[in-house]
Amino acid sequence: MFLIQDTLVSLDVLEKEFCCDLAACCGKCCVEGDAGAPITDDELKEIEQILPLLKPLMTRKARKVVDEKGLSYRDPSGEQVLSIVDGAECVFMQRDSNKRCLCLLEQAYEQHKTAWKKPISCALYPIRLAQVGNRIGVEYHRWDICYPARVLGKQQHVPLYRFLREPLIQRFGQAWYDELELTANEWKKQCKRIS
Repeated sequence: MFLIQDTLVSLDVLEKEFCCDLAACCGKCCVEGDAGAPITDDELKEIEQILPLLKPLMTRKARKVVDEKGLSYRDPSGEQVLSIVDGAECVFMQRDSNKRCLCLLEQAYEQHKTAWKKPISCALYPIRLAQVGNRIGVEYHRWDICYPARVLGKQQHVPLYRFLREPLIQRFGQAWYDELELTANEWKKQCKRIS
């Protein structure tokens, strides 16, 4: 792991190549898994503010879940997560004509209907944040459904940290990202000298 400011960044974040391939995976990360996407209290407030805009676009089942159980719940580890439908799909997931999963939150942002895009945990995926002692751990989460993204990342030579540049800057700031990129470049140079 590398110490970047007050975070511990796993080597995988620097070395793994990754580039989402929505045409191949169809956005399964919005459907699969055993819990909803982690969200903060501030993010929940943002969603509550734009819910009247989104609710008519949600599926009938998703509206029912939100009405009966709320927008979020605590998962078994105690983390606050977005509510899900039928133990799987995010309440804000919608399928397009090609059966790809799309995010209603992100669509509203891209259509300039809201100023807020989506939870940072979604934007950062496949990076997950975890508490490591008194620091935040920045870790790569390897999931089988992301195999197409690993293939495309290798084909295009896109390191994970570069693919997630915008959300990493959003979460940690430009200075943090600049230090991460400098560390990655130095690490690559060192690896070349050794090999």
